[in-house]
Amino acid sequence: MYPQPSVYINLIFPSSLIACTLSVPHTPLPITTLLLTLCLFFLCTGGPMGSGSSRLLGTLAQPDLFQDKPMELDPEQLLRECERVLQRRPPRPHRLMVYCCPGTRDHGPPIRIMQWNILAQALGEGKDGFIRCPLEALQWQERKYLILEEILTYSPDIVCLQEVDHYYDTLGPIMSGLGYQGSFLAKPWSPCLDVEKNNGPDGCALFFRSSRFSLCSTAHLRLSAMMLPTNQVAIVQSLQCRVTGRRLCVAVTHLKARSGWERLRSAQGADLLHSLQSIIARSDTALPLVVCGDFNAEPSEDVYRRFSCSPLGLDSAYKRLSEDGCTEPSYTTWKIRPSGESRSTLDYIWYSRDALSVHTVLDIPSEEQIGPDRLPSYHYPSDHLSLLCDLSFTNQADVLT
Repeated sequence: MYPQPSVYINLIFPSSLIACTLSVPHTPLPITTLLLTLCLFFLCTGGPMGSGSSRLLGTLAQPDLFQDKPMELDPEQLLRECERVLQRRPPRPHRLMVYCCPGTRDHGPPIRIMQWNILAQALGEGKDGFIRCPLEALQWQERKYLILEEILTYSPDIVCLQEVDHYYDTLGPIMSGLGYQGSFLAKPWSPCLDVEKNNGPDGCALFFRSSRFSLCSTAHLRLSAMMLPTNQVAIVQSLQCRVTGRRLCVAVTHLKARSGWERLRSAQGADLLHSLQSIIARSDTALPLVVCGDFNAEPSEDVYRRFSCSPLGLDSAYKRLSEDGCTEPSYTTWKIRPSGESRSTLDYIWYSRDALSVHTVLDIPSEEQIGPDRLPSYHYPSDHLSLLCDLSFTNQADVLT
């Protein structure tokens, strides 16, 4: 259970994505002592992977390993490894990028955005009750490969995730090795902590490709409702594009789940919009906005109307899939629980419609592709579908800094 009276050091071995956990006493340790302890541990045990562990042992004596010099990973090699591990499973649904003619002049190459609730491991195995999904399909040893395969396949520049409960031991190190800079914010009272043998609290994570963007600022927000703090959070980062010099504000959030909490979700959305307005108002340059999240709200809810009618001028990227350009997909999540079957549209990518244009959008799998047991399944790791779009700046910046 989390937290524990000892410090748990999680190491990830990229050659196999096998995490090893070492418990050390909860006392201050000099970094050299800690690294030496780790080296001795792996020398005595032989390490979990042989060649993979020896690569790590060769760099453990570098104190800046975890910050400035992450172990570099080859995305193509890692993708092949995912395919090898998953070869006994049916393939993920084949999805196409649908072109959306923007009708405006773009400045700079497109920015690929991914939004995805990846399903917290503790919730998937212990609380969510996916009665048509075998427990074997949810085991982290293989499910993490499905998650990584999805990310590697589409190679987004910015990745916004919810229900992340394996950040420090898996996603954080691997994404860092792939060239991303990440930020994580846990829920104050994560339901994952109620599950036996959990991996800690779940929360939101935001990654951006370091070769494409530099970080200007980060805000970690605990959302409020009616002046009271809630259990939902958001990460907001201001980024500067290394190609165009343009700045972009990106936010990721996960609002309160379940029916009956519509007013709370609306209040949380209002609080997030207020915070975003304040952040943008403090910027000395134009700051287009992208907001990704699992809003746990259908388009008929008040929080959706708040975002679509906000003075920030936001629009939903996935409306571009519809013929009229005004309708959201029929579903972004589809699951079967003891209470019944649920098909809902809850996930969104919002963007500044006057400053950004949508080039392409990843389509939604058909009912046949999803399968009769719905999600999650052997061929898809979450009960939510990933959303993906390519955006571009539409206007030349007045000031490039």
